[in-house]
Amino acid sequence: MKDVNVPALVVFVLFFALVTVMGFLASRWRRADNAAHLDEWGLGGRSFGTWVTWFLLGGDLYTAYTFVAVPAAVYATGAAGFFAVPYTIIAYPLVFLFLPRLWSVSRVHGYVTPADFVRGRYGSRPLSLVVALTGILATMPYIALQLVGIQAVLDVLGVGGGENANWFVKDLPLFIAFGVLAAYTYSSGLRAPALIAFVKDALVYIVIIVAVIYIPIRLGGYGHIFDVATEHFKQVKTGSMTVPGGKQWTYATLGLGSAMALFMYPHSVTGVLASKSRNTVRRNMAIMPAYSLMLGLLALLGFMAVAAGVGSGVKGFNSQLSVPQLFANMFPDWFTGVAFAAIGIGALVPAAIMSIAAANLFTRNVYKEWLKPAATPADETRIAKLVSLLVKVGALVFVLGMDKQAAINLQLLGGLWILQTFVAIVGGLFTRWFHHWALFAGWAAGMVYGTWKAYGIASPATKHFGGNAAEIPGIGEIGYIGLTAFALNLIVAVALTLVLRAVKAPDGPDETKPSDYSAEAGDEEPKNAPEPVAAH
Repeated sequence: MKDVNVPALVVFVLFFALVTVMGFLASRWRRADNAAHLDEWGLGGRSFGTWVTWFLLGGDLYTAYTFVAVPAAVYATGAAGFFAVPYTIIAYPLVFLFLPRLWSVSRVHGYVTPADFVRGRYGSRPLSLVVALTGILATMPYIALQLVGIQAVLDVLGVGGGENANWFVKDLPLFIAFGVLAAYTYSSGLRAPALIAFVKDALVYIVIIVAVIYIPIRLGGYGHIFDVATEHFKQVKTGSMTVPGGKQWTYATLGLGSAMALFMYPHSVTGVLASKSRNTVRRNMAIMPAYSLMLGLLALLGFMAVAAGVGSGVKGFNSQLSVPQLFANMFPDWFTGVAFAAIGIGALVPAAIMSIAAANLFTRNVYKEWLKPAATPADETRIAKLVSLLVKVGALVFVLGMDKQAAINLQLLGGLWILQTFVAIVGGLFTRWFHHWALFAGWAAGMVYGTWKAYGIASPATKHFGGNAAEIPGIGEIGYIGLTAFALNLIVAVALTLVLRAVKAPDGPDETKPSDYSAEAGDEEPKNAPEPVAAH
């Protein structure tokens, strides 16, 4: 049985207790006139201002797994692990162009999910359904990976009974953490992670600022850290990006594809639609790059772990433990508890938002659209709460029943999948030219091609889905499969639209109008539930 770091565990538990109380009290924060409405439970009443939205999106996008995985990638692969920094820098100017338009049209028509918008824009139930199902599919492994972040912390803390304990005792702390998460999410909806995000982000910034100052002092300065890391990476072959002749293309295409996919995820859209105004969205896209600075500092921890000898001489050392172990080795026990609390709370916030986003998609675009069209707002809220619980349970079972590497591989696959909704969503925000059946065919082509190519990639850890880069047809370079699949998606959508327009195939009705895409709060009363539109 492992030794328990008692001081660190006490601090960790105290912070966890604090955010638990905040999670339950959040139901009284900005209390709604009608709590039994999906707008209130699933979008916080669309009432969050600039700072609340900034912390909410930061807590949503920069997760516990980010805290663990980005420096772990640097620890394992070197400079290639920094790809997350440029991709977030690319993302914000890109989404600045279309997210305010999505917020405006959603405000006017009461859309809760991106699939709601697709339904209203193209008048197509099948297209809306596949957008919703893709969002749920891509979100599930993302939630599961938050568990990986918590498990890494608990492992280094020494709680859970050790490797030889039975499965229940070993994972009991994890059960407790997600049981509490499920309870306060069910009770408070999006208000809970929005409130807790203040604590999470404050802890993250404090820990990283202290780490990048204190740890280098203990290790002899940054010059020594980089010298040790340079010698280390000269002696080892590392990284999925070290494909001969393919480094630059892989790095660039992965960065661009990841940037395009980032705000296609349902949890990202949920944070945006919870904003109270169009200008709130615009301001947030302007100030969110501050998190990219934090991400760059965070990545440096990977080099520090190498210089500190974390995992050195340990056969089969899990790189995901590099940062928690670095903190345990370098910090006083009490501050190790603070650092671990930042990671643990960094898992609870995005996991809550992701489960809410998945529940919104199922409720609006599967349950109400296909199973019970007459569902009332109260029915929608009740079903969404139940589905949010099932989503968390599913993620828990997924992680406990499968190898962690499988969870990581499926999350990478999720990025590929969610990117295939880009044409329908972003294209629809600027033009009605695409035919909905062409968009459906493009989505199907991208999904099938991308999944097939990813399935054929092996790695030392797995026979299938072992990477996300393959040869780009016609170019011969190694590139991100998701972006290649997106290009195929777009080509099919354009070509088939030309054919369908030529034969004058009937199109679905568009319930939006041009002024909807620039509307501000108060320009028009939002509708709580969009009226059904006849499918074509």
